[in-house]
Amino acid sequence: MSQNHPALAAAPTAASPLPAAAGLGLKLEHAGEILATGPAVGFFEVHAENYMGAGGPPHRYLEAIAARYPLSLHGVGLSIGGEGALDRAHLARLRRLIERYRPASFSEHLAWSTHESAFFNDLLPLPYTPATLERVIAHVAETQDALGVRMLLENPSTYLLFAESCIDEIDFLTAVSERTGCGLLLDVNNVMVSAVNHGLDPVAYVDRFPLERVGEIHLAGYDETIDEAGDRLLIDAHNAPVLPDVFALYRHVLGRSGALPTLVEWDNDVPPFATLLEEVVRVESALADEQRARRRVRSAA
Repeated sequence: MSQNHPALAAAPTAASPLPAAAGLGLKLEHAGEILATGPAVGFFEVHAENYMGAGGPPHRYLEAIAARYPLSLHGVGLSIGGEGALDRAHLARLRRLIERYRPASFSEHLAWSTHESAFFNDLLPLPYTPATLERVIAHVAETQDALGVRMLLENPSTYLLFAESCIDEIDFLTAVSERTGCGLLLDVNNVMVSAVNHGLDPVAYVDRFPLERVGEIHLAGYDETIDEAGDRLLIDAHNAPVLPDVFALYRHVLGRSGALPTLVEWDNDVPPFATLLEEVVRVESALADEQRARRRVRSAA
């Protein structure tokens, strides 16, 4: 196995870390209301690929939001797990965004979405093999070096398992983090989706997850259907409130990790902003409960 990768060089000036608070994905239809009312939201997240143009209304709104709130930049098109080389032009565009907005966090997915000159509008799963591990490690290291920031790598939602996989997903993510210095993004909804789809225990998954390496948590709503065998099939839809089983799993994570920056993702069938704020209140309540519980333990010690 290759050696650990060296520290980052020539990093852009970074903003402060994300607060251990509830964040929301920024939707342009809500930007005016956010700027007019200044809601109590811990941070906002944007998909990097939506802001790779030079200017226009998206950038005007984002500049105003970033002046008031911490920003999380979330990539969806880098294809960290792809077999081909990373797109250097795409990396250069990401670097310009990071230099322009100095986000508190940059994250990407453990997935692939490109093959040769084709780009697939989806985040596709990977077989967990030694060869895939070496490729992902090399791509994460290259990304961090090109961007000059420590990135977070997100656990995927999956609908199938590869027969050739011979490395446990958590061991795979841990190895990438250990050997590149990257952090991890724990998507609790993805844990639930994958666990139900593959007949696994979501609590056992998060109990083994290296929470000390997590820089951000994601929550979302899922869709549910029945597969050909008559079993439950969950779909990572991002089109509804966080469901009770996912929120209960999130509280379990907080009990082990303490308060962490937590994003509510709602990307499809986007509701009025007031509905999103209700999700923020739920998350803030869970974070406050965990902080109170830890204070009680310290007081009793």
